[in-house]
Amino acid sequence: MVHTCVVAGCRNRRTPGTTLSFYRFPRDPERKQRWIAAVNREGWVPNDGSRLCSTHFISGKQVKNPRSPDYVPSVFTAAPSSPEMKEPGALEILDKQEARVEAANALLFLQGQGRSTVEDQGRREQENNVEEESASSSISTDDDVDDDRSASDSKKGKFVQTSDVLVNFDSILRELKKENQALRESVEKMSLSETSLRNDAEKVKFYTGLPNYFVLETVMWLLAPHMDGMKNVKLSKFQQLLLMLMRLRLDLRNQDLAYRFGVKVGTVTRTVHRMVNIMSSTLVPTAVFWPSRAELRKNLPTALRASHPDCAVIIDCFTVPFEEPVPQGLRTTHNMLKYLIGVAPQGVVTFVSRGVVGNVSDKSLAEGCGLLCKLLPGDVVLASRDLDIGESVAARGALFRVAGAFPGEPNGRPEGSPAADVSTDTQSVQRHVERVISMVKQRYAMLTGPVESAFTTASERTSNLSTFDKIVQVACALNNLCISAAPLE
Repeated sequence: MVHTCVVAGCRNRRTPGTTLSFYRFPRDPERKQRWIAAVNREGWVPNDGSRLCSTHFISGKQVKNPRSPDYVPSVFTAAPSSPEMKEPGALEILDKQEARVEAANALLFLQGQGRSTVEDQGRREQENNVEEESASSSISTDDDVDDDRSASDSKKGKFVQTSDVLVNFDSILRELKKENQALRESVEKMSLSETSLRNDAEKVKFYTGLPNYFVLETVMWLLAPHMDGMKNVKLSKFQQLLLMLMRLRLDLRNQDLAYRFGVKVGTVTRTVHRMVNIMSSTLVPTAVFWPSRAELRKNLPTALRASHPDCAVIIDCFTVPFEEPVPQGLRTTHNMLKYLIGVAPQGVVTFVSRGVVGNVSDKSLAEGCGLLCKLLPGDVVLASRDLDIGESVAARGALFRVAGAFPGEPNGRPEGSPAADVSTDTQSVQRHVERVISMVKQRYAMLTGPVESAFTTASERTSNLSTFDKIVQVACALNNLCISAAPLE
């Protein structure tokens, strides 16, 4: 059967010995419509016998890759459809073909197929009238090319070489693969993924506050079973934990985290609140607890063993301001939360009170937070300053001491005593008290405030703890998973 190209003005026909290929219109509706639009025949619809010759493709054949310029025919240099239109000259046709070749070269290069010599071949085709031999494409199907295509055409599998300059495509491909691998490694190193953190302890410490990836993996293993009910298609379990830890460690704003993880601000907000509740109910009871007297004495630092062998806890209070702006003249201590924290002599947090709003005294906070109920007769409570709770502690049969105080002077040195009289051991104990209290706040910047209004309300109806109370407890629990940052020599 003799086929004629359906393009207006194209006189190519299938005759014996021709090197041209004739293609059926695609079955894919979207691609077929693009072919019809390219043919540009008003009101025309192809039938089963309609064919398009290979001269209307840049490379001389159709390609099924949607990213290829030959996915849709684009070469139409036929004679004008009306007598009024002037016949284009040879130079004009050459310029148009060169422009198309340059565009095709750019597309092929971006697809990683190397630099092509199509431009040189296009010029020589116009000047020397050299036709390319058609080859059956490995990605073309029997439905696209007629079955009666000559066997000699399908076996050639190569183009006529029109240039003495040969392009080593294998070498170009190897270089592109090497460059691609280097880019992948660079992107992976800059990303916040499990792989990028696995072998980089400094990166883990900077973003999470935890000492290494093993501890981070342990926390993930502990929390993962409780995260199964969380429906979050955007973030994996690891990403949700990492987001929460970065919020605690660096005190990043929700918008910042949304940009870093490629999600919406609402997703970050919901993730933080859910992770706070999960970590508060799972991690805090495991990591923050009051040790027995035997355990305390067994691991008591040497300096305290000599001066305070019965030390049970080191306590202090700290405040966190609210986020709401207050005029300078009206700023008061009522715009903050106050907490009491208890730390074992070894540097492990053993007690955290609920946050109290306003100008509450240290004594009222200590007596109402439940700390005194944990003391045993004979225990010693240390502090870096006087909290005015000596009588309350004594009522439990325990003793309150201020580090650096003289014997018999629990609140400091007697008047007129020279500073040189303070023993080296006493100074060491005082420095240790100050270090263990500041340790948690330095590790997790979110505890320095200000407290966002969204965290000041009760996180659950059945709980009397605010979300920020839970955040403080979670920070203390994470601190206990780290190697003590305040060893007492």
